[in-house]
Amino acid sequence: MTKIVTTDSAGTRLTRRTLLHTGAALGAGIAMPGILRAQAREIVIGGAASHKPWVEAHVMPAFEKKYNARITFEGTKSLVNLEKMQKNKDKPYLSIVQMDDPVMILAVKEGLLEPITPAKVPNMAKLKPGTVHMNGMWANYLQPWQGIAYNTNVLKTPPTSWAEALDPKFKGRIIVPSLQNTEGLPNLFMFAHLATGKPMTEAYKDIDAAFREIKKLKPNLLTVYSQMPQAFSLLEQGEAHMILGALSSFGMQRRLDGAPVSMAAPKEGIFPVPSGIAVVKGGPNMELALAYINELLGAEVQSKIAPPTFALPTNVDAPVPPGMPTDAKIHTIDWAFVAENRNEWVKRWDREMAS
Repeated sequence: MTKIVTTDSAGTRLTRRTLLHTGAALGAGIAMPGILRAQAREIVIGGAASHKPWVEAHVMPAFEKKYNARITFEGTKSLVNLEKMQKNKDKPYLSIVQMDDPVMILAVKEGLLEPITPAKVPNMAKLKPGTVHMNGMWANYLQPWQGIAYNTNVLKTPPTSWAEALDPKFKGRIIVPSLQNTEGLPNLFMFAHLATGKPMTEAYKDIDAAFREIKKLKPNLLTVYSQMPQAFSLLEQGEAHMILGALSSFGMQRRLDGAPVSMAAPKEGIFPVPSGIAVVKGGPNMELALAYINELLGAEVQSKIAPPTFALPTNVDAPVPPGMPTDAKIHTIDWAFVAENRNEWVKRWDREMAS
């Protein structure tokens, strides 16, 4: 049997065995990029823990099939997602974040997000006014809303005005969220509106009027909550009669579960809860990330996720789910204004509402 011996360009002797090993290595090298590309066709999303069930049920299967890709959804809190972006700023592993608007502002200030445009995300052109923020740094894909949750065993007719909570008959029966909670802020703005009579677009900046008016609520307060489940437990037991600024996503789910709870959209209006989505600057698989955002902003996906989240869609072509307030005034919040002043408001709240 003839032994094959040759040399490479550097004069190194190459035997048949060497060639076979080299060929195998080259073959692996050629094949590996394909394997790596398949493995790398993945996006990691940092979102809210409460969103994980509907993402996995209503978004992930169709997206993964359509784009031949894999989604990993890390469910946690918005501030935790912000911390992940901060720690991995030089080498991001998150492609997308789904966070509260106030936290999005912090991410923008630290240069952690990349703007999206209708050219890259066509469904942005179909969004309601006021749902794209800071020149495309993020957009809202859903609008759970805040109104008044009430015990239906105690109140046979829903509250028609936020001002009803000031009625002395509700002494010790009203619950409000703390200003430490994002959902606590709309109460401050609504009471500024009640105090001044100005349109919400003007009233929300009159914080002195807001505090003067909301302090009138103190005799009626049962508690100020930081944990939503405990507040709803008191409401369901009849200890509380109303929760001001309650979230539809929680209150309407409790109603569906059989609790004596319902949600009211008072005449002064309701507030959309900020559910934002954004691209992480320098994140992996940018094209795939933009495709995911486009799907989430589309009417087809929103029509699937709005009902189980008890939210209003942001795409104008998506139908409003049954049971949602269709004719209520919707007041958006200037989250940049909130970010500049929230710490001082929280200190003032703790000082004036606790005394």
